[in-house]
Amino acid sequence: MKNRILLAFLVSLFTGIMYSQSSNSTIQVGDVFEIGEASNNHNYTYINFPRTNLIIKKGGVPNYNNVKGKKVQVTSIKEKKNGRLIATIELTSKKLFFNSHKYVTVEINKAINQKELLKN
Repeated sequence: MKNRILLAFLVSLFTGIMYSQSSNSTIQVGDVFEIGEASNNHNYTYINFPRTNLIIKKGGVPNYNNVKGKKVQVTSIKEKKNGRLIATIELTSKKLFFNSHKYVTVEINKAINQKELLKN
């Protein structure tokens, strides 16, 4: 009886480990995405674009219509303590977001689910 319980526990443990490893491996550094539509009125919820006043202070133009449809590349991925994956992205053209910022962070899984980022 104890052997069956132990076997069931080990099988479930290994299944959980394999599932968690496969879910995080789908997004890697170097993956290319396209910026999609904003979820609410020009406000991207999961792409952390800088605030308008910071864009203007750096000499940029805060026009979200220019960002839509641009191709971006993942440069780094970090996993937070609560399990969220935060990725740093840059434009594949090596230009600046809003002519002021080189990198932007994004909560990658939720941005893909909300279609703020579209897989190429």
